[in-house]
Amino acid sequence: MTASSPARTVRELGEFALIARINAGRTQAPGVLLGPGDDAAVVAAPEGRFVVTTDMLVQDRHFRLDWSSARDIGRKAIAQNAADVVAMGAVPSAFVVSLGCPADTAVDFVTDLADGMWEEAARAGASIAGGDMVRSPVLIVSVTAFGDPRRAPIKRSGARVGDVVAVAGKLGWSGAGLAVLSAVAARPGGASVAPVDLGEFSEFADVVATHRVPQPVYDAVLDLPDDVEITALTDVSDGLLADLGHIAESSGVAIDLAAAALHDPGLDAVGKALGVNPLDWILAGGEDHAFAATFTDSSDLPEDWTVVGRVAAGAGVTVDGTSRSGPSGWESFA
Repeated sequence: MTASSPARTVRELGEFALIARINAGRTQAPGVLLGPGDDAAVVAAPEGRFVVTTDMLVQDRHFRLDWSSARDIGRKAIAQNAADVVAMGAVPSAFVVSLGCPADTAVDFVTDLADGMWEEAARAGASIAGGDMVRSPVLIVSVTAFGDPRRAPIKRSGARVGDVVAVAGKLGWSGAGLAVLSAVAARPGGASVAPVDLGEFSEFADVVATHRVPQPVYDAVLDLPDDVEITALTDVSDGLLADLGHIAESSGVAIDLAAAALHDPGLDAVGKALGVNPLDWILAGGEDHAFAATFTDSSDLPEDWTVVGRVAAGAGVTVDGTSRSGPSGWESFA
């Protein structure tokens, strides 16, 4: 590298120059009172408290570099954390990001990763207040998210017998996209650098895009009218059965889902092509980052929400009155 040529890797550019580069020209959201540049950030807590959550993505466990671009990974990392904040009934206010990457990682890759993070943070109404960067053998992205609780926390333990169960956002699309990418990878020469060539599966690019970049419907929760009584809420990250199972267990109730209400015609063609019942993706696919909630009444629910079941006495989650066998969703150590 000559004195006038641009740095190609993070080793060549260096930690602090890279941090300065990815932070240059950024505008902080109102919730961040002091952003990058000091030993720590300062985040507002107008309600005298804040919601906080953290999540981690590890290369080849939560994403693949031959399936997703750096911008995709950045957006996904922020989205899954923002969805957890919103699932508590809070408005995202700030994110803190830690990045581990090999020294030969391209500077442009890290820049695109940061751009994706900022893009999704802005969609959630927040910004990135700071973070850390270290050398690691594989790419690791860890995000801590903060939220402003505009109402009492909406917990998993509030569901009551007689409540309706409703969902907002797409279910099963991420699982379908993962299945398509897995089918592509199984072809001779299937692995490549992103964006991977979908070939004969190109008609299913929409579900692949949803797997790469989930788009939580934040406003479906945050814009709920005050007179709509929501009793329990969760982000659907591990799978609908698994996440509703947490509500059922925490609340000491049973939940029964209606398969017909969950049917999504948008998944029929990809299910037929891959020989999979789309209901399996809807119930256990995971990484949808939709929202599932229980409400006291369905008559005044906004159109973003679809009633898919009811809360009853008992335990566990059933579909049309029957327990389903097989996996119910994602499990980190399975």
